[in-house]
Amino acid sequence: MSLDWKSNPPYSNAKQDDKLIKYHASCYCGLVQYVIYDELQVDSTYCHCHGCQKLQGAPYQWACIFPKTCLFFQSGLDSLKFYNSGENIQSHILPCKVSCKQCSSPLADEGRRMWLAFPQTFTEFRLSETVREKLKPSCHIFYGQRTILGDSFKNDGLPKFEGHKNKSKLISDE
Repeated sequence: MSLDWKSNPPYSNAKQDDKLIKYHASCYCGLVQYVIYDELQVDSTYCHCHGCQKLQGAPYQWACIFPKTCLFFQSGLDSLKFYNSGENIQSHILPCKVSCKQCSSPLADEGRRMWLAFPQTFTEFRLSETVREKLKPSCHIFYGQRTILGDSFKNDGLPKFEGHKNKSKLISDE
């Protein structure tokens, strides 16, 4: 695998003033740690697509989307593992899944310009109801592929899209 990824955001970003840190994220074992400096969250979604279900080992994935420029890796760059599901190879080919080599914790999905962080990896998420409210999802995507049936998400107040947000039809709560 080429090491060119280290020279690009978010891996090449400069450290900023610690007072600007909004969120601290880490893998399960703590080897990989990064911070998010801004509250420039673009969106937050629940994704129910089959790919996310299988790769996360969960019925859906919750991701908060941030520009790659607002991250800084405090430790563990050399402990990152990448997986491109489209090519089915462990490589830093975008878009890709980012996880820790040691504990295999999923950390994020990396896109070409965006970082889809998993809020459960944020220290602040576990400690603050206010933070959980800020990171609250705006919608469900790929809702037609959901595996949790019944009333679990009924009347949660979030729009439910058959595919991508605003690029597919809305699915009724009924």
